[in-house]
Amino acid sequence: MDADKNLTTATGTPVPDNQNVMTAGKRGPMLLQDAWYLEKLAHFDREVIPERRMHAKGSGAFGDFTVTRDITKYTKAMLFSKVGKKTETFVRFSTVAGERGAADAERDIRGFAIKFYTEQGNWDLVGNNTPVFFLRDPLKFPDLNHAVKRDPRTNMRSAKNNWDFWTSLPEALHQVTITMSERGIPASYRHMNGYGSHTYSMINAKGERVWVKYHLKTQQGIKNLTDLEAEAVVAKDRESNQRDLLEAIDSGHFPRWTMFLQVMPEKDAASCSYNPFDLTKVWPHGDYPLIEVGVLELNRNPENYFADVEQAAFNPANIVPGLGFSPDKMLQGRLFSYGDAQRYRLGVNHESIPVNAPRCPFHAYHRDGQMRVDGNYGSAIGYEPNSYGEWREQPDFSEPPLDLEGAAGRWNHREDDDYYSQPGSLFRMMSPDQKSALFWNTSRAMGDAPRDIKIRHIGNCLKADPAYGKGVADAMGIPLSEVPR
Repeated sequence: MDADKNLTTATGTPVPDNQNVMTAGKRGPMLLQDAWYLEKLAHFDREVIPERRMHAKGSGAFGDFTVTRDITKYTKAMLFSKVGKKTETFVRFSTVAGERGAADAERDIRGFAIKFYTEQGNWDLVGNNTPVFFLRDPLKFPDLNHAVKRDPRTNMRSAKNNWDFWTSLPEALHQVTITMSERGIPASYRHMNGYGSHTYSMINAKGERVWVKYHLKTQQGIKNLTDLEAEAVVAKDRESNQRDLLEAIDSGHFPRWTMFLQVMPEKDAASCSYNPFDLTKVWPHGDYPLIEVGVLELNRNPENYFADVEQAAFNPANIVPGLGFSPDKMLQGRLFSYGDAQRYRLGVNHESIPVNAPRCPFHAYHRDGQMRVDGNYGSAIGYEPNSYGEWREQPDFSEPPLDLEGAAGRWNHREDDDYYSQPGSLFRMMSPDQKSALFWNTSRAMGDAPRDIKIRHIGNCLKADPAYGKGVADAMGIPLSEVPR
C-alpha cells in the first residue's frame, strides 16, 4: 500500500475513520473530543480567501519569454541582455468587473498580467488587453470599482451607475469606445492582444533613460464574440476562456504573443503635444513605431489552481535593474495599491508563496509576520547599519536622477481637456460594420440607464466625431435635437 496516499491530520496523525463522527452511542450526540471533525470543519470554514477587488475571475499558465531582438541600447535589464535568452514566466488573465463566479464571456476589459522570473528578481508587467484606461487620476479608482460592481441597494450590476460614472468623466470615452467595439468580448484569452498600457521607463548601461510602452500581439489572430454569440457561450459554459486556455496547452497548442516596444527619448516628453504619461491616450505609431523585442509562449498549466492562480500576486512596483517607472499618475497610484491589496488578501509574506517567490537568491530584510515559514533569516541581525556586513545596499543599481518641476498641489488634470481627438481617430479607423457594431453594442449596454445619461453619452460621442454621436443616437432612438450642443 502506498503510504503517501494514506489520510492523516494536518500534523501527520493517521485518520482511522473519515466516514463517521464520534458520538456517545449509536444514536447519541457528537463528542467535542472528535479532533478530526474539528480540524476538518475548521479548515473548511476558512478555505476561501478574500477575492481581488478587481480582476477576481482569472486563469493562468506558466511559460517562457524569449528575446528575438537586441534592445540593450535601451535597457541594461538582464532578461533582455542577448538574443535567444529565455526567462520563465507566469501569466494570469482575467475579467475586471465580475466576481470569482462571473462568466468569462462578458463585455469587459481583460487583465493580462505577466510575472518574469529573472536572475535579478521578479518583474511584474501588470497590463490589460487595451492600451488605455477609463481614468488618469488614481483617486477615482475606488469610484470606478463601485460604479461597475454591484449596486448597494439591489446587489445587482447597474447600467445606470456604470454609465452615469463613465459619461461624467469624458476622458473615459477612449476606453469606452474600445470596450463597446467588436473587441469588447474576446473569443478567448489566446485571441487577444496585451498591453502594459502605462508609460514605463528603460535605463541602459550608460545611465540613459527612455520612455516606453509595451505591446503584446497575439500570434493566434484576433477573434471576438458578438453579444448574441457571447450569450450563447455563457448559456453553455461560464468558464469558456479558462477551458480554452487549459485545453489548448494540454493538447500542445501553445499560445504565443510577440512583444513590441514603443520608445520615446526622455527629452521628447517635455515638448510632446499631448501628455505622454496620460493613461487615457496612446502614442501614435507613426511617431513612435513598434519595435519587436521577443516572444511570450505559455506551455504549462498549473497543477493546482488555488496554489498558482488564486494565490498569484502581481504588483507593478516589482521591477528589476534597467526597468523603471514614469510620472504616469495611475501607475504611481498602482505602485502602492497593488502591493497593499496583496498584503490584505494573502498576507504580509505573500512573496514566499511559490508562484510569487523569486527564482534568484534574495535577501530581503523583512522579518516575522503571519505565515513566515522560510526560516525568517535565522539568527541574522535585524538592523542596518551594522558592523557585520549584513543587508548591504547596492548603489551600483541606482537609477539616474529624473528632473521634476512644479509646485506641490492638487492640480486639475482636466485643464488638459482634449478628451475627444483620440477616440474620434479610433472611430474613423473603423469599417462601416465595425461602426455599426459599436453603435448597437453601446445601445444594448446602456440598457435601462436614464435618458439623461444616454443623452450625455451621445454628447460626448458627438464631440469625438459627429457620425459617432449620430450613430449612437439612432441606435437608441434619441433625436439629436435633444442633445445639448
